[in-house]
Amino acid sequence: MPVWVDADACPVAVKDILCRAANRWQIAVTFVANQAIRVPPSAFIKTRQVPQGFDVADDEIISQLSKGDLVITQDIPLAAEAIEQGADVFNPRGEAFTRENIRQRLAMRNFMEELRNSGQVTGGPAAFSQTDRKEFADQLDRWLQKNARR
Repeated sequence: MPVWVDADACPVAVKDILCRAANRWQIAVTFVANQAIRVPPSAFIKTRQVPQGFDVADDEIISQLSKGDLVITQDIPLAAEAIEQGADVFNPRGEAFTRENIRQRLAMRNFMEELRNSGQVTGGPAAFSQTDRKEFADQLDRWLQKNARR
């Protein structure tokens, strides 16, 4: 049950939670980014640095993904593609992306992108909070407990 992390925009707190979980549960966690990512030494934690470019990290994750893997990403199109491949997906705030909600999330993403491009919306998401950190840790723990039994 490998975990793949779209690491370019992954909060440090989430990275730390994933590294601790990798060692505790002895599962492979791979951080994929187009820049060097610092992680603690561990047989269970890996990094993959990919070249700069649009969706290069996403394409690397999708090419390595197997059904039942977990993908951590804020990228809605990557989440949609991973779900199609049979992966479980949630974002760094602990929100699950599912077959049932991914189309709505894609539509909202596209709508917000149109508003940003027209200058009507200039802000981004709220800052990553302690509540977000807890939600992520709880969601990861539930996923690990469910999948460790397989």
